[in-house]
Amino acid sequence: MTRTGGDDGVWLRALPADAGRGPALRRDGHVGYPDRRLSELVHRRPPGITGNQWSSALRESLDVVVCAADTGQPVFAVEIGPAGEPGGPAGRAERMKSAVCAAVGLPLLLISSPTLRAADHGRRIVEYVLDARRYAAATQTGAAPDEPGTEPPVGFRDILGRLPDGRQGPVNDLGALARAAALEAYVGRRLVDPIVRGLHVRWRTGPGEGWSWVEVAPDRCLVERVSVREHGFSCGGDPARLAEDLAAVAIGDRLRDLTGVEPHLVSRARVRADILRLRSHRDEFDDGFAFDHLCAD
Repeated sequence: MTRTGGDDGVWLRALPADAGRGPALRRDGHVGYPDRRLSELVHRRPPGITGNQWSSALRESLDVVVCAADTGQPVFAVEIGPAGEPGGPAGRAERMKSAVCAAVGLPLLLISSPTLRAADHGRRIVEYVLDARRYAAATQTGAAPDEPGTEPPVGFRDILGRLPDGRQGPVNDLGALARAAALEAYVGRRLVDPIVRGLHVRWRTGPGEGWSWVEVAPDRCLVERVSVREHGFSCGGDPARLAEDLAAVAIGDRLRDLTGVEPHLVSRARVRADILRLRSHRDEFDDGFAFDHLCAD
């Protein structure tokens, strides 16, 4: 969808691989460009976008824009960072960017987290998504017909192999390094429990949501929550499981320096109460709620 001029219904322009702001990553026939303004991608106001929205959109950027390596055509974009307050400027900017991307047909992956940032995590997340999408396409293409006794293909997240700590486990668990770091911190007596716990749900009309937590001090837990929202896009697997793994990644970041985390720690009772509140919405989740065991006293 490169610009051809005229009123041809084409809204996106290809991104040139200029030397000054070239791609930050190359993978599987794609290139990823960080921090690209919408004005670089969309060459004119699309239908359904007001003049005020458009003038605001031209000043906004997308954290990562992934393009086809051969043509520079935008394939999807990724936003990573704290969710804006619904009525605040950041929330309005988020809604506006989503509206413009939808209007021009640019798929968008929104990852909301108070801890994760595109500069630190964008490359790893995009590479994961590209690999997961390629794997999902390959397994669907080569899938055997549904027959009695036929095992479904293993999902990308569930492929087993050797983990960083030497154990066998799911090699595509983005939280694996955080889980190993928690064990190391426990051995070094910086944590009272080595286990990074978690849960995930997928809201029927909303994002995938994942939680992770670890007990830092007696009855004092560090909690991270991440949501993954797909707009016209599939991340190659369950966005809720991806959200839980990314929440574990955020825990790993916090474990590198526990200085100053005390005001953010909560009791086990508070974690349980929050889980109970989440469970009360089980009818609003795809596939229900699979974490009743976490609600026991």
